[in-house]
Amino acid sequence: MLKKSFATVIGLAAAVSFLFSACDRKKLNIQSTTYVDDERDGAKIILGFSQIGTESSWRTENTRSVFEAAAEQGIQVLYDDAQQKQTNQLKAIRSFIVYRVDVIAFVPIVEDGWDNVLREAKEARIPVIVVDRKIKTQDESLYAGFIGEDGIEEGRKAARFLLQKYSDSTKKLNILELRGTDYSSMAKERSAGFREVLLQDPRFCILKSVSGDFLRSRGKEIISNIFAKEGSLSWENSSLDIIFSHNDAMSLGVLDTLQLYGVNAGRDVTIVSIDGEKDAVAALREGKINCIVECNPRLGPELIKLVKTAANRNTIPRVTYVDGRVYSENDDFSLTQAVGF
Repeated sequence: MLKKSFATVIGLAAAVSFLFSACDRKKLNIQSTTYVDDERDGAKIILGFSQIGTESSWRTENTRSVFEAAAEQGIQVLYDDAQQKQTNQLKAIRSFIVYRVDVIAFVPIVEDGWDNVLREAKEARIPVIVVDRKIKTQDESLYAGFIGEDGIEEGRKAARFLLQKYSDSTKKLNILELRGTDYSSMAKERSAGFREVLLQDPRFCILKSVSGDFLRSRGKEIISNIFAKEGSLSWENSSLDIIFSHNDAMSLGVLDTLQLYGVNAGRDVTIVSIDGEKDAVAALREGKINCIVECNPRLGPELIKLVKTAANRNTIPRVTYVDGRVYSENDDFSLTQAVGF
């Protein structure tokens, strides 16, 4: 392992514009890398971790989980917040390569556009682990493995709840879908799994599908635009019976707006969400959300196991899925331990 003096590291970081976000350190109680002497401890594994941002409680908890698991295992983390920009992630990964970290892990904002930088990492003999969202590549050997959620199964779970809820209904049911970030694997998979199960039943119709970028502000905006255009919770003169949102942040934005227009969420319109944030679970308990498919952000311990394996030049599983349960209006929360994050 290469050893670098503290002064060299500082100069290198400045040269490649590798930034630690002070705001995120404050939120997560994360400290930037420090050294007790002039040379790096060659026995300590160093992980370069690029996160897409802090757009939701899910994302913040996901980052926290990685840092806590790394600290428990004595693994040093170089961290970068991409602020929702792929260009920032590409710069960060290249800075990790220059610094010669032992392993790189990153959460890809979108599926495409990673081959060149991954090829550079492979040439530097640095294994790369893809986290949370999948990528498309012409050469699968460019990364060591993936850890995250099965987005297709999450979409299926959301659809199965609706089939159960409306098992006795004969009416046509119109759905508004709030997709996640376009060109992200998670948005594509959740949409695909949802359609795979639900559209086999002719009662269900996805009347409108629009990207909300996984942002609460966009959830508010989308519903506000619908009311401005239609004058009610409808689309082209057809009422919307169900809102399927790809994450809790957008769902909470939806609730914010529905309240302004006097719509009783959970009763006048069925809300199905994915993630499991505390605020969303609270809304489920209050009857404002009907179902939440849990997407567990606490994958840090499993990721760090993979990091240690990869750092020792051993093969890791091609795919590692982190499972989650389903919370619904049918649950007795008095018998359920505290959930959410």
